[in-house]
Amino acid sequence: MSLSYRLARIVGMVSAAFLAVLLAGVGAGAPAAAAASIVVGLQAEPTALDPHQISDYNSSRATMGMYDSLLRFKDGSTELEPGLAQSWTVSKDGLVYTLKLRRGVRFHDGTPFDADAVVFNIQRQIDPSHPYHQTGTFPYAEFTFGKVKRVEKVDAYTVRFVLEQRYAPFLANLAMHAAAMVSPAAIRKYGKEIAKHPVGTGPFRFVRWTPGVEVVVERNPDYWDKARVPRIQQVVYRPVVEDQTRLAQLEAGELDFIVNVPPDDLPRLRSDARWQVIEQPGMHIWYLVLNNQKPPFNDVRVRRAVNYAINRRAIVEGILKGTGVLADNYIPPVLWGYDEEVHAYPYDPEKARQLLAEAGYPKGLSVDFWVPQSGSGMQQPVAMAQAIQSDLAKVGIRVNIQTFEWGTYLDKVFASDPAQVAEMHEMSWVGDNGDPDNFLYILLSGHQWPPNGFNESFYRNPEVDRLLVAAQQSSDRTERAGLYKRAQALIMRDAPWVPFDHETQIVVARKEIQGFVLHPTGVFRFETVRLQGQE
Repeated sequence: MSLSYRLARIVGMVSAAFLAVLLAGVGAGAPAAAAASIVVGLQAEPTALDPHQISDYNSSRATMGMYDSLLRFKDGSTELEPGLAQSWTVSKDGLVYTLKLRRGVRFHDGTPFDADAVVFNIQRQIDPSHPYHQTGTFPYAEFTFGKVKRVEKVDAYTVRFVLEQRYAPFLANLAMHAAAMVSPAAIRKYGKEIAKHPVGTGPFRFVRWTPGVEVVVERNPDYWDKARVPRIQQVVYRPVVEDQTRLAQLEAGELDFIVNVPPDDLPRLRSDARWQVIEQPGMHIWYLVLNNQKPPFNDVRVRRAVNYAINRRAIVEGILKGTGVLADNYIPPVLWGYDEEVHAYPYDPEKARQLLAEAGYPKGLSVDFWVPQSGSGMQQPVAMAQAIQSDLAKVGIRVNIQTFEWGTYLDKVFASDPAQVAEMHEMSWVGDNGDPDNFLYILLSGHQWPPNGFNESFYRNPEVDRLLVAAQQSSDRTERAGLYKRAQALIMRDAPWVPFDHETQIVVARKEIQGFVLHPTGVFRFETVRLQGQE
């Protein structure tokens, strides 16, 4: 067991004054941060540590501290600020974005960050002929860079993106993980294994990944943003699938910081002086996906019947107990463009039975229901599934629940062939950039069927597609909001899935962890954190 790890365990058991004295004695003149670590209990094993390949909470939380994107979201918001690009300009026609890059930045392997590195990182994802395109699969590439006609080096520290059409969310996309910069030298060295050997420019550096056990990162003392050089020495991310087990390990001192706290335990934790409960309204939605291309859900009447048949309020209030708010639409109300006039289907089992009979199922039907054991943003997935199963049984829909480990689950639900995907499954989504496009287009556009995007309901409505593309091409936010509101009404009419709730982001941490701020995107930023007793 390392010295830093032992000291992290001591944090919760000694006074701040004693901790400061203890840390001061670790090495002549060593800063307090050099002997402190935080152990985080995640909900599941990361699937990759390559920012271009990740598509889930657990992976992004363990990964993004090692990387910087071209632009950066400010702490606690989706407002943009400079990242590896220190400034940018946009042409009058909205088609050319020119970025001036930060000088003097190096990747963790010592190689320089420059315009060549940017071009390499983008082309690796979007150009099938790129020599390193086959080093990974890039689920966000089409969404993030699908409108890019070309990316080119202007000089050593200037790059230019030329778009095929106007695309209003593009700058926000440059702060997403697909726009994070990976060392080209590391990609050349590791090839397809780069997902296990991350090399970025971020405030933390990779130490090791022991599958099923932990991912360990350490502070990068040479980080280019001197105001954000971490004060803590290490962050250790551990996958703990069971919520009660994760909580028990926190209370036993094996973890310092946990996600997905069992709702029944929150009141007790809030009243316990050892812990802090940190909360923020979520840019999140949890939903029941219906396979729109597969019987019986290729019939809108059956999809509506399922919406009517489920007592969503009872499930959200009874199972989630204040950790989420009932969803009334397909995007969260914290997002601009949310239409308060569009409402989800009310609980009406008699209406559900009527629709099923009209659709040719007077005696009911049977469907398979895929459910993850745990996973990113998947609040109580098995308990939620069982409650859904119970409600659907009351209207004659017999549900066969099948559970899977999170990584396996993602592979199955994002298959490119609708015939290979079950009739129903659960999913959640956390916004990446604060733009409605990041919900409505990527989740519900007919252009975003897997593997191009995340429309795993395989929903398609040409008028919705037209509205969503028009919203992308407008630079007027008021006009864009109007287009999104029209799309929301059409989508609700088509009922491609059942919206359930918007999760409140909640983490529980030791009181000694100070300065942590939740981010709307769900990514953890431990570079701003210190432990009690540190200067």
